[in-house]
Amino acid sequence: MNTILRLGTRATALSVEVGFDLICPWCLIGKRHLDTAIGMLRAQHPEVVPEVSWRSHPLMPHVPKQGLPFAEFYLQRLGSADAVARRQAQVRESARAAGVEIAFDRIAVFPNSLDAHQLVARAQEQGGPDLGSAVIDALFERYFVRGENIGDAGVLAELAAEQGISARDLAGFRVPAAARGVHGVPNFHFNDTVVVEGAQRPGLLLEAMLRALAPSMRQAEGPARY
Repeated sequence: MNTILRLGTRATALSVEVGFDLICPWCLIGKRHLDTAIGMLRAQHPEVVPEVSWRSHPLMPHVPKQGLPFAEFYLQRLGSADAVARRQAQVRESARAAGVEIAFDRIAVFPNSLDAHQLVARAQEQGGPDLGSAVIDALFERYFVRGENIGDAGVLAELAAEQGISARDLAGFRVPAAARGVHGVPNFHFNDTVVVEGAQRPGLLLEAMLRALAPSMRQAEGPARY
């Protein structure tokens, strides 16, 4: 179903909270789809101002500091080499549709991502959500495309320097409590009223944003005139 809104010229804010993990390929795909959906929204309704915030939800905070062997981890998790191959093929196909090529064959270490999440938090403190988004993109690139260990202090220090972020005291990220009613990542909260879970297509995310905006848009139109 398409939502049609008649909008005024006054700027309208749209709150977007994104729950994510850096070791989840579906979060990479979901972020790409969100970026596309926001571009679609801006093209249709340039008066809407999306205000994005990034909420870290590490899925496996107890992975050893040095990480785990990537291939062995997934073999144990999924039960067979065939199951791993099928899952990775599914992820690669979805990633290609989002415009990114995931290189599982380059990944040697399944990382502990807590320090990487701390870097994202530091980025948002220093440069707001835009810098946070840039750091998330860079971490996804290093892990899923270049196969780097994003739990490694040297990798994180290099990335921080590239982004102009102070990398001191990156250790010690505190894992947040899971959001109420949310069972996995990625998840998207629009204006605290509409929730979408999973790496959904851009059109569905756009539809969710328009539904979340509908009440404020009706107010923005002002009283009816006859």
